[in-house]
Amino acid sequence: MDITSPVDLAAALRDVGYLPDEGIATAAFLALKMQRPLFCEGEPGTGKTALAMALARALDVPLVRLQCHEGIDASQALYDWDFPRQLLHLRALESGGGPVDDTELYSERFLIARPLLQALRQAPCVLLVDEIDRADDEFEAFLLEVLAENKVSIPELGEIRAEVPPLVVLTSNRTREVHDALKRRCLYHWLEHPDLEREVAIVHEHLPEAPETLVSQVAQASRTLRTLDLLKPPGVAETLDWTAALTALGRTSLDVQSAAATLGAVLKYREDNDKVIKSGLDALLFG
Repeated sequence: MDITSPVDLAAALRDVGYLPDEGIATAAFLALKMQRPLFCEGEPGTGKTALAMALARALDVPLVRLQCHEGIDASQALYDWDFPRQLLHLRALESGGGPVDDTELYSERFLIARPLLQALRQAPCVLLVDEIDRADDEFEAFLLEVLAENKVSIPELGEIRAEVPPLVVLTSNRTREVHDALKRRCLYHWLEHPDLEREVAIVHEHLPEAPETLVSQVAQASRTLRTLDLLKPPGVAETLDWTAALTALGRTSLDVQSAAATLGAVLKYREDNDKVIKSGLDALLFG
């Protein structure tokens, strides 16, 4: 499919089961056409990671995922050498009396490509840099350099440059502020939870067997729960899980007894569960 507008991209995303609003489709289209990374920020469960996955399917290109975490460094993101195999190879050469060639030890044979190197080599592809807010400042600076140049230099092998820049989607749950330098390199989009109509449509897309009344009631109940001061408000994934759980139990509508029995599908902390129960399920879900 030739993507020439946000409408085209929205249609392609819908074809693979991701229902974007106009803002998401426009931001992703501009990132694609301008070859700029797309920085997606928002509450957990608003569809940031799912967007990158859907873009890969819609564009029919590989998805390469870099999951960030505290302490991640360049060797975990870019490349590493397979030292155990290098050592075995070296011992084999020494036992055979053959010459030891250092250039052979640092060849493609012993190179372990991590996600960033994979993306530069596989492009066109979608590179998902997930939860960049969990990485530290030094890793941000390193990532900024790679994204700006779309190339890396491996001392033993030389420069590796992407023939086509990968479509990069960075996500952040805003556990901390990401530096302005990285944001300036990207297009920015804040993802909100979907409105009721879109959330109902998303659930129908993923769970077509779920009863219509049940889907509407669960989506509305999730929206109500998001207004409470919970440790982890439910995202779309939790709405899907809750609907799937109730459907598996044969329910066709949401009632207090069924909601109480399946809260574990939508709430993930004891404190949240106690708070909802104490507030009164009847009033919260149907008030």
